[in-house]
Amino acid sequence: MKRNTILIADDEAEIADLVELHLEKEGYRCIKAASGQEAVQAVQSQTIDLAILDIMMPGLDGYEVTRRIREHSAMPIIFLSAKTSDLDKITGLVIGADDYMTKPFNPMELVARVGAQLRRATQFNQQAGGSSSVLEIGGLVIDTGRHTVTKYGSPIELTPKEFDILYLLACHPKQVFSGEHLFERVWGETYLESGNTVMVHIRTLRKKLGDDKDKWIKTVWGVGYTFNG
Repeated sequence: MKRNTILIADDEAEIADLVELHLEKEGYRCIKAASGQEAVQAVQSQTIDLAILDIMMPGLDGYEVTRRIREHSAMPIIFLSAKTSDLDKITGLVIGADDYMTKPFNPMELVARVGAQLRRATQFNQQAGGSSSVLEIGGLVIDTGRHTVTKYGSPIELTPKEFDILYLLACHPKQVFSGEHLFERVWGETYLESGNTVMVHIRTLRKKLGDDKDKWIKTVWGVGYTFNG
């Protein structure tokens, strides 16, 4: 059975060692990086299944590492940071992270979130590889095999979560999804703050689509979101 490889990027050795200890107990293989540059080099030189990134690291910070990873990979990314403001969390999710945990943290909760993200990624890859499809709706082309979206022929750069939300909504036009339902379907877990997380992703997705008049994604106030195609 293949062991998933986890990148732990944190300049605090004690935290990196603690995370490594708990992940290895669950059978994961771990690679540690003490700076953003080391993290980028690790991703470029070997196969990584999931990355756990601190934000405040020497050289490249976690945000920049995420941007560079997202240029060529849809691997799950979890931020583990001492930055606790809502703005920090929103920034991390918008630039492409899949989850965000604050320090101090419960190591077992982190392990659980790692498992949930890996399961979701595996399920998506199996679906995409087994039944690749292309949806064309009102000028939008969503290609699950290539994981790309174009609008009237022009490519739109989406994070993996934004792509998953758009694809789920587009596959069920006119069906209304609550924020909680979207979170459970896309993130693959139940989360108390799901409503705010989904709202941030929907807002950014609309901005990237140029959907200022709700042409594609419509808010049903008090209920959720639906695809207007």
